[in-house]
Amino acid sequence: MIVIRGLLLVVFASAGTLMGLQIGKETESGIAGLIIGVIISLIIIILENSIRKLPAKEIIGGTTGLASGLIIANLFTYSISSITTELTFLLNISINTLFGYLGLLVGAKKPWMFELPNYRSIFKGTKSVESNIKILDTSVIIDGRIADICEIGFLEGQIIIPQFVLKELQQIADSPDTIKRNRGRRGLDILQRIQKNSEIDVKIVDEDFPKIKEVDGKLVALCQKMGGTVVTNDFNLNKVAELQGVSVLNINQLANAVKPIVLPGEIMTIFILKEGKEYKQGIGYLEDGTMVVVDNARREIGKSVEVVVSSVLQTTAGRMIFARLKEEMENEDVYVSVR
Repeated sequence: MIVIRGLLLVVFASAGTLMGLQIGKETESGIAGLIIGVIISLIIIILENSIRKLPAKEIIGGTTGLASGLIIANLFTYSISSITTELTFLLNISINTLFGYLGLLVGAKKPWMFELPNYRSIFKGTKSVESNIKILDTSVIIDGRIADICEIGFLEGQIIIPQFVLKELQQIADSPDTIKRNRGRRGLDILQRIQKNSEIDVKIVDEDFPKIKEVDGKLVALCQKMGGTVVTNDFNLNKVAELQGVSVLNINQLANAVKPIVLPGEIMTIFILKEGKEYKQGIGYLEDGTMVVVDNARREIGKSVEVVVSSVLQTTAGRMIFARLKEEMENEDVYVSVR
């Protein structure tokens, strides 16, 4: 790399010297050309160092934006070319500089605007790809339900997997702790499953934010930059993202929203798994994971019993159902009728 830069410096210095001598024919002109050539080569080297730090997508987007801006500028200047004034040349340079800079800025900041799917969506009258971008966090990948949601088509748009999320998953999968290691490997398996589905548009992006240390912060910054929606089941990330104006899809909230409605008085069969916190209470669970607290069911642990729903409590953490043993309620009714 040093050799190439050295050659670049020599070539521009030589070219500058020759051009200076051709223009002025004096030694001073050659020296001036040499200095200009060296300055240009140094500017190119500095620009190269800056460009190397940018993601390829931003470079392509910036170049495309610059080209688009210059095309628009030339169309505009062509329309006023018939107007000949002393300021025409200056006006042309100003318009080209302005539109070129704006195109470069937009292309570098939002390179996905120049992707073909966006133009297709415009002609079809649908939402753009940018507005449909879904960025997955580590917790939702490990959870696993996201794969089923994607496969049945409930999550539309492009699925983005940031490289820093992959790195965190890999670190969890390499953990010495068995539980963490299994969770990490499960997450990697879920990602592989999503990628293998040809109907799901998945993209891994290298975008990173070195100044931000936490993965949650990086996710929020990426969503703000791409105009996407973060998909998570992390309550804290949910709140932080909402506070910063980022759209959030919470899988736990979705699961709670689609749970079957249970009304007081309904009869259901529950397997009593363990004892409750209160005296004589028994605890069971529905198939969707909803906890059912049954009064006086401690003696029924390890058995399936019929219960009658007495009340339903909805909280931010989920839903709890309180019930009583059907047999007990029937006995009470018999006792009341006898009296």
